[in-house]
Amino acid sequence: MDFLWRQLFKTPPHPEGNFAGKTVVVTGSNTGLGREAARHFARMGTSRLILAVRSLEKGNAAKQDIESTTNCKDIQVWQLDMSSKESVQAFAHRASTELNRIDIFLANAGVARSKFNLVERYEETIAVNVIYTFLLAALMMPKLKETANKYNIRPTFTVTGSDAYVFTKFPHRSEPHILSAMSDEKIFTQYSGQQYPASKLLELWIVRAITEQHPAKDLPVTLNIVTPGLCHSDLGRDRNTWSFWLLKLLLARSTEVGSRTLVHAGASGEETHGKYLIDCGVEEPGEMVTGKEGREVQDRVAKEILEELESIQLGVTKNFE
Repeated sequence: MDFLWRQLFKTPPHPEGNFAGKTVVVTGSNTGLGREAARHFARMGTSRLILAVRSLEKGNAAKQDIESTTNCKDIQVWQLDMSSKESVQAFAHRASTELNRIDIFLANAGVARSKFNLVERYEETIAVNVIYTFLLAALMMPKLKETANKYNIRPTFTVTGSDAYVFTKFPHRSEPHILSAMSDEKIFTQYSGQQYPASKLLELWIVRAITEQHPAKDLPVTLNIVTPGLCHSDLGRDRNTWSFWLLKLLLARSTEVGSRTLVHAGASGEETHGKYLIDCGVEEPGEMVTGKEGREVQDRVAKEILEELESIQLGVTKNFE
């Protein structure tokens, strides 16, 4: 009922602010929520805006579109394929060496696949939404901490989550190794429709786990997670069902309205460290996350994800310290 009420009657406020002098990075910004969030930052005077996209052609089209509606003079299009660890590592290295500062990093890129696809040992939804998103977070931490120390500010790394996490019972928790199970084609097929909301549950758990281990007093970077609600976007474009189409027709927010929540989260401060943001405010997640069993599964999931990140790049998780 809360979901229905928010979708039908709650409108996040229009973003206002001055971002002069700031550098903002938005992944998945060639379309949808990412592009509209980037447009808001451009409108509010961001000095440098990085559109991190898989397709440079689509990214340049988004750049031209944003330039046509704002006065932002420095919009750059950088390639980032979130289904490739080499691309994630190359992007992080470039951002860390070429940018003098990063004030806000919106990790918005995500997928919702209805068909099984394995990329680099992982099912694609898990690879993009979870493993490589938090590999990117770990790789960007040194630059964000450098920005904090050099400019006496508190940068933000925001993950675009989803309140769709409430729609999974997370049956994978009964498996001995959760990430392996979620990348098994037989299990993927057995739990059809569960993968995307489950991936968003994993995001929520790992954000909470990292920030519990590294609270705001120790980590000079705010790490938070935000849900924009159900919005009109290209996410789930391969879910061509009447039920999904009807749900979006009746309840979905416009892409621009949904993007307001991303901007708010990215611009938020220390008070949102480790928090779940919804409709431009902090909200406590449900029992599945905060209850006794949820806490136990969170510990398992966090351990698996952090170990996976270490297997990709030894020592990378120490960047959160």
